[in-house]
Amino acid sequence: MRTRILGKMLNSEVQDYLKRNDIIIVPVGTTEMHGGLPLDCETVLSEALALKMAEACDGLCLTGLPYFYAGATASGRGTVQVTVRQGIDYLGAIARSLLRLGFKRQVYISFHGPAHMTICPMVRDFYDETGVPILYMDSVMKILGNISALGGMEGLNDIFVGAYKVMNRLEDVPLVTGYSDLVPQSCAPFDDLFALGYQSAAVGYCFGENQDHAPTPDIPDAQTRDRMAENGEKVIDSLVATMNMPHVVEQLRKLEQYGLENEAKYPWMPAAWNRNH
Repeated sequence: MRTRILGKMLNSEVQDYLKRNDIIIVPVGTTEMHGGLPLDCETVLSEALALKMAEACDGLCLTGLPYFYAGATASGRGTVQVTVRQGIDYLGAIARSLLRLGFKRQVYISFHGPAHMTICPMVRDFYDETGVPILYMDSVMKILGNISALGGMEGLNDIFVGAYKVMNRLEDVPLVTGYSDLVPQSCAPFDDLFALGYQSAAVGYCFGENQDHAPTPDIPDAQTRDRMAENGEKVIDSLVATMNMPHVVEQLRKLEQYGLENEAKYPWMPAAWNRNH
């Protein structure tokens, strides 16, 4: 294919694709302060993962979703904050549009910690409304759960730079220094409260200092940036390989059939009820 990014395709190319498959990967991003990296770094990482995932399972990729609930970084002057409820409604409208077009197997991914607050309610409501199971894959859990195998925080920062390379935007990563100091977050005294819920969902707060999110390595020259990007892209490739996307999308197909069988047995299920009334 000339490209797998939906917005870069011709309408006729999308029509030809939908004759053979129905998979779309949707990266959900944010625009927020992030040390020495551009404000859209979590969007770009989500997009890079999504593009590689689409390549692995013959899917398409819907990019260009950088404005959702940011969370504690709302204290940054560059952070664009959208409410959780607004994000749910907007993303749900996109999901319904994609379904009408013929994309029944939709996979949503994000590397933004609070993204689950937006995506998970949408995924569940969408199923009750349509009977079509769509999936959220939390890459934060997958990456941070394997952080030691990825080379620690240094490897994590390489992933961010590598993502810009994957999306042909490497020069957008500035050559900067001065953001690498590991200092305690100003909100650290409240870590006991933060630990009582899942990823930013326990209690409302905002960061008190810009450096709270997040320390990033010095990138003094283009050679350092190139090295980080090369290593980061390799890590992204290895992560996507462990996702086994062909299996994931096949499971989604089987799960839809399982749901249809249940609807026949339990017509009061929301999905069954909504189909028949």
